[in-house]
Amino acid sequence: MKFLNRGIFIFACVFFLAAAFGPMTATAAKADKKSKTAKVDSIDQWAAKPNAAFDINKMSDMSDYDPGTSPVPTGDTIKLAVVVSFSGPAALQGQWYYTVVQWVAHDINKRGGILVDGKKKMIQVIKADHMGKPDTCKKICERMALQEKVHAFLGSDGSHYMKIINETANKYKVISVNIGSMVDELQNAENFSRFAFHSYYSVESSGRALAYYFGQISKKEKKFYIINQDYSFGHALASAFKRGLKEYHPEGQIVGEDYHKLFLTDFAPYLTKVKASGAEVIFSGDFLPDGANLAKQAHEMKINIPFANIFMNDVNMLRDIGIEGTKGFVRVDSFDMPDPFKSPSYSKYYQTWAKVASKWKAPYDSESVRTINVGNGVSLVMQTYWLLSVMERAASTDPEKIIKVWEGDAYRYVNGKVVKMRACDHKAIMDLGVYVYVPPAEQKVSMTIPPYYWFKDCSFMGPIYKVPAANVLPLMDQKLDRCKGKNDWGK
Repeated sequence: MKFLNRGIFIFACVFFLAAAFGPMTATAAKADKKSKTAKVDSIDQWAAKPNAAFDINKMSDMSDYDPGTSPVPTGDTIKLAVVVSFSGPAALQGQWYYTVVQWVAHDINKRGGILVDGKKKMIQVIKADHMGKPDTCKKICERMALQEKVHAFLGSDGSHYMKIINETANKYKVISVNIGSMVDELQNAENFSRFAFHSYYSVESSGRALAYYFGQISKKEKKFYIINQDYSFGHALASAFKRGLKEYHPEGQIVGEDYHKLFLTDFAPYLTKVKASGAEVIFSGDFLPDGANLAKQAHEMKINIPFANIFMNDVNMLRDIGIEGTKGFVRVDSFDMPDPFKSPSYSKYYQTWAKVASKWKAPYDSESVRTINVGNGVSLVMQTYWLLSVMERAASTDPEKIIKVWEGDAYRYVNGKVVKMRACDHKAIMDLGVYVYVPPAEQKVSMTIPPYYWFKDCSFMGPIYKVPAANVLPLMDQKLDRCKGKNDWGK
């Protein structure tokens, strides 16, 4: 496997969604063949009757929730170790992850906990600070397993760390849940562990989803210029996009392709080439600060070409660029689906979070943290509820019993979206959402409740389109014994 070096990872973790690095290599021909086979199936068969679902009507009164003051029980509890950076240059990662996991714990604890191992147990969330250092990550995971005797690891801000977490989980037979890293290869033949579950979306799925949008939904744009960071994730995402174009948009052309070093400050040479290429879309997986600098400089150079992206959704970044500078961007997301507030449950959830978050004090009072009730942030919350639902249905913290329930399980999120855990390699299968950024006055197409816009000083989520799971299934490594002979649905 190729993982980023230590220095890159420390800085890469600055952005919430930067925790996503390159999947295993797969040939385009093989991927195309497998995806065609998979289309005979559909996530809809589980959507009608999932094994479990988040029930908004059972959620506690969360008006007293503040991640900085929420009580953490001790004693005979269900222990969840959140393994991310809580200190150092990527400390914001700790704020994000802890806020969502502790939200779930706060809710469940106010309900009295869940019944496991013959008694009701509360949820104890433990901050496991890896400080942005691989050696520290290994040490903290060892301590969590041996001294704290945690029942599950949740992480992390990078595949580099997630690999260490999974290895430790496998060594000590502890459940490990990947709620934030998109890397496909963590679950391949070389790295697979029965104790590790990838409940988040993947690099392969996201790249192909954007290609599907342009070829099967928009059907307008044909010329694409790729600008990605020069590391494993950047190359893997570009490869996934190109494979997607080959299958879903054969008229699409790559008119230019560049890879730049991380934390670049001058994108003018690249953007000059974009301007001369005749590109209609810039495809970029750049996370902050690169994504922001790239988009800002494109706007300053009057290059009015939209970005197809994954990470250009931080509200502070969008506000810096402004309404016109962000108009027309296209983004793939792991949570949002068309007509989000058609679900009364999500409407209630969104408004509850927004009201509660408006009262949070430092360091949880930043706009970036308070707006986790949109998109991928809600996905992390739902993944945590899913884990505890599995434990509750297993009626146990025994990892073997948890594995038995989770393999092949289907769970419904607060917005009605159903996610299935592929049994053979423990990767989540899901529909994805792709949306177009529009000015505040037009955001009412998706923000259908007051104030009828998401953010008033930047373009953001407008029309949302569903990309069916069958067209963007995560990679399956046929070299993994458990998956041999199966299609991408795991059958």
